[in-house]
Amino acid sequence: MRRRESFARIKLSDGEKEKLNSEIKAFYLDVRGEEIGLIEQMQLLDLFEEKMAPVIYNRALDDAKRWFVQRMDNMDGDFYELYKTLQ
Repeated sequence: MRRRESFARIKLSDGEKEKLNSEIKAFYLDVRGEEIGLIEQMQLLDLFEEKMAPVIYNRALDDAKRWFVQRMDNMDGDFYELYKTLQ
């Protein structure tokens, strides 16, 4: 059996990181009333990217699989509707 290649770690683009760092900064200011520095923003984002992204990615894969299985079940039913009845 052929072994599947593992996917590379999810990486964010510089633009995505910049936007998410702004979101982290705004969250801390709005919710906690605290200023957060750039280093702290980057550390939090790295933590989320390393620990949370794989969990979210796996959930998305599970959702996609459920959607695909449902579509295949529908197609299977549609296929048998094409059969001609014998008289």
